[in-house]
Amino acid sequence: MQHFEEYSTFFVQEAASKEGAISPSIINSASFGYGDSETAEGIFDGSVKKPLYSRVGNPTTAKLENVLAKMDGGVAAIATSSGMAATTLATMSLLSAGDEIISIGGLFGGTYSFFHETLSRFGISTSFHDVDELENIENAITDNTKIIFCESVGNPNMRLPDIKAIADIASKYGVVLMLDNTITPLSIKPLDLGVDIVVYSTTKIITGNASALGGAVIFRAINEGEDKFKGERYSDVHKFIKKMGKMALFANGKKRALRDFGMSANAYASHLTLLGLETLPLRMDRVVNSCEIIADALDEQAFNINHPSLRAHPHHARYKAEFSQGCGTLMTVDMGTKENAFKFINALKLATITANIGDSRTLVLHMASTIYADFDDETKKFLGITPGLIRVSIGLENPQDIINDFMQAREIVR
Repeated sequence: MQHFEEYSTFFVQEAASKEGAISPSIINSASFGYGDSETAEGIFDGSVKKPLYSRVGNPTTAKLENVLAKMDGGVAAIATSSGMAATTLATMSLLSAGDEIISIGGLFGGTYSFFHETLSRFGISTSFHDVDELENIENAITDNTKIIFCESVGNPNMRLPDIKAIADIASKYGVVLMLDNTITPLSIKPLDLGVDIVVYSTTKIITGNASALGGAVIFRAINEGEDKFKGERYSDVHKFIKKMGKMALFANGKKRALRDFGMSANAYASHLTLLGLETLPLRMDRVVNSCEIIADALDEQAFNINHPSLRAHPHHARYKAEFSQGCGTLMTVDMGTKENAFKFINALKLATITANIGDSRTLVLHMASTIYADFDDETKKFLGITPGLIRVSIGLENPQDIINDFMQAREIVR
């Protein structure tokens, strides 16, 4: 798709250097010498821009952060040790006991558990809503609501949010909108749609080959005039606005989460992620086209396929209008029962059985017996987890080869 072309020059130029080593250098040091006490003081108060300690910043990781921030048009980014670390940093830098989250849509199991189980232990509550329950979402906002959180594409229910409409609600009430854009980097530009903070698991399609665990948080700039973060709801951020201006959210994330929780990215993972970024536009272009081809072909063969490119999908019109550059690597196949799902998966010759998504290879996983095994029936129903549901992440293979593989596997199930 032509849209991805605009990034092809950007990534290969930004990730490399014109002098010395072309490939990103790996600065594999946990600590850094300051030279003298005056420099040390300046590093700690922020007036000297040199590495402090790798828990709060590493030169290799800083290069990755710079590229990711520019990718989304953000003012700054913080790279983390995993996608869940990114979500933890982004939320915990803003939340305190008694605060509330409004969570929208189908959620990755780890995110749901973090909101529902872990944060509740610290006095932070979450209400969960479908992507189309806009009235209920608006009515759920209280004085204690700090974050509205959603995924760009429901993982794995494949429902698509109206991001702009949700952003308008967040703006109306002065609440932060946070979007997990893991599945749709480049396809969706969250900050342009009114999102305040974007999170990624860079482990997925950004790196693209299962070589590096990582995550990232992208922040918008604080506006010079009116800004929701200047309201009383976010009084904890005010000291950072006073000192750091437009960079306040970045400073808040570093000081109120990264420094104390220590979810730091390591230099080698950052290096591998930078290498993955160089080919991201090419891979996104191929994968989103392959998803449509495969979904359409399997749908014609009477597979129970869930993908928004199909006319029967409830968000097909939204897909065509607002997700014209695709919705990532995912689709689902429902085989009806756990037994049929296991037979089907075990009969596949090309797909790899794993919990990852966004890899160069096509990946499959039975949802109910793995990621969502501990969830009760009511929660599974809300998240779209049925007994025979298989999540599929399409890779770079010839799409016809994947179609043929799925066809032969179904014959074995029959």
